[in-house]
Amino acid sequence: MKINELTTPALVAEGSVLRSNLAEMASALPGDRLRPHVKAHKCTALAHLQAEFGHKGFTCATIAEMEAMAAAGLGEDLLLANEVADATRLGRLVDAGAAVTLAVDSEHTIDAAARAGVRHVLIDVNVGLPRCGCNPSDAARLADLARKRGIEVNGVMGYEGHIVGLTDRKERAAGVEASMALLTEAHSEVGGEIISAGGTGTYDLNPWATEIQAGSYALMDTAYGALGLPFGQALGVLSTVISSNDEWAVCDAGLKSLGMDHGNPAIEDHRVWFCSDEHITFDPPEPVGTRLLVIPAHVDPTVAYHSTLNVTDGEDVLEQWPIDMRGW
Repeated sequence: MKINELTTPALVAEGSVLRSNLAEMASALPGDRLRPHVKAHKCTALAHLQAEFGHKGFTCATIAEMEAMAAAGLGEDLLLANEVADATRLGRLVDAGAAVTLAVDSEHTIDAAARAGVRHVLIDVNVGLPRCGCNPSDAARLADLARKRGIEVNGVMGYEGHIVGLTDRKERAAGVEASMALLTEAHSEVGGEIISAGGTGTYDLNPWATEIQAGSYALMDTAYGALGLPFGQALGVLSTVISSNDEWAVCDAGLKSLGMDHGNPAIEDHRVWFCSDEHITFDPPEPVGTRLLVIPAHVDPTVAYHSTLNVTDGEDVLEQWPIDMRGW
């Protein structure tokens, strides 16, 4: 198939750039130094490719992702880096032979893990992002509680998500150091072999973590692209111009095919005016029928809007990978 045969809007990834990104990260963080986060691509075929580059342990955001990874033969070492109030389905994965670790940050989530038969946890510590994670001073108490329930505490995790997108590298590095001071202090009291943290924006600024949970590096977006990282832009949404005049043109991608929480997408050599449900208005105008590559500002939700990732080589579509972990 040729790329111009795809029905637009179509999710595409240039295969050579994707592989280059995976090789770059494998060189920087080989083996278990990286635990790729599959929420960024929600595609078990891509996860298999990451495993080929030496990364056999994975991070997931949802129980459905954990189940899909195990079903795809990628259940050797799975971390659900998210709290759940009911871990029953994770217990079933454990019973089926998957190696499951769960993030916990409260008595309730520890109880859920224990009742389900989940045997390994990380204590999730708040390192500055106002989201999940216990107070660092409470981490040791929670670890003791988990051990009393017969659960092995493998270590700690903490996500410096408020830091990973800072455009100033020095500011980003200082923020990581401050966040990791909280996490390593908690780890000194919790114990365990693992300090899990980080993302694509801080992957090379965090010597304190034993493993990094980066995910966006494989496909990339404009937000991370602004940071000067050594990863190329592999991902785009192929779109077709459907209306045009002397001042602007409109293509057939929009809010329902692009993650917009990090701002407008980009079109090379054009200025995006705004996006609506099924449209992007931009200038300078292009003739109706012109195919354009739209670069998303946030890779994770963009991928989740699509059912297929078309892996390309220039004008050729090499493979079509199902986005088989999308949805809940």
